[in-house]
Amino acid sequence: MKKQLSLLENKIGIKFKDTDFLKNALVHRSYLNEHKNFTFDQNERLEFLGDAVLELVVTDYLYKNYSEAEGVLTNWRSSLVNGERLASVSETLGIYDFMYLSKGESQDSNKKARQYILANVFEAIVGAIYLDQGYESASKFINENLIIHLAKIIEDKTYIDAKSMFQERAQEKAGVTPHYRVLDESGPDHNKKFVVGGYIEKDLVAKGEGYSKQEAQTQAAAKALEVKKW
Repeated sequence: MKKQLSLLENKIGIKFKDTDFLKNALVHRSYLNEHKNFTFDQNERLEFLGDAVLELVVTDYLYKNYSEAEGVLTNWRSSLVNGERLASVSETLGIYDFMYLSKGESQDSNKKARQYILANVFEAIVGAIYLDQGYESASKFINENLIIHLAKIIEDKTYIDAKSMFQERAQEKAGVTPHYRVLDESGPDHNKKFVVGGYIEKDLVAKGEGYSKQEAQTQAAAKALEVKKW
């Protein structure tokens, strides 16, 4: 595994002082169900740490480089650190191939489940870099792999999320604020899937799915905009 880790280090541009941090970041909880005596714990604690470091680095960058109002900066940050983008960066770096996953998880063709895992492992790797090398190295990694996408986000206005757009259009066209209801939940607690309906008054306009209520609501809003042709 050392050779494989060195390949991953080359891909992410970080040479770890202690590769145990990197190895731990790659352990999905499903792997431990099949390898109960494995040396390392699952990566969720590193993910927890990495999430906080990620938010601080992005917030610090936005504050120091832009003079826009708080609401605008919040939207830009949300667009940068959302699960879909983090998963895309992990995919580009080829991290998935180095992960410790159960046989079932590694062979799962569910795109959303894979995206969820990839987003989480990106945060875990940020946490690992922070513990191994400190804030500056973690910040450099985030800048080079994530913040570089900010200019295009601003140019394409992809920071205007579907929920905000649906609310704005519903208020403008129908004079009401849309709302959401959870219609179904399935799967284990650590990988729960939600089906959410987007409503205008009592009318169900569209449904969305996701591995968080927020993700499902966003998808429902995007589909509702298509249905309404707004």
